[in-house]
Amino acid sequence: MPHIWLDNKHRAWIDETNVKVAEVVLDHLAYGWSAEEIHYQHAHLSLAQIYAALAYYYDHQTEFDQQIEESRLRAETLAAETNDSPIRRRLRAAGKL
Repeated sequence: MPHIWLDNKHRAWIDETNVKVAEVVLDHLAYGWSAEEIHYQHAHLSLAQIYAALAYYYDHQTEFDQQIEESRLRAETLAAETNDSPIRRRLRAAGKL
């Protein structure tokens, strides 16, 4: 598929940019943005690149959705761990939090 390439960790990138396909997909999913709105928000991407990214997502939707869910769970875990860090416990004990 033109405009998309995979790195050695099998992450999809938009050609000639430093933008991952997942970034465009998350804008589309999280905000409900159309390709045109994504283009407005990321003017450095062509509509062809954006449509290619979205097409790549829909061709590999199960994998992407699984990666998105794994990332969300990792973020939740990290947030929970950070919330109970030694420094936060000391600050809570001192009445600073």
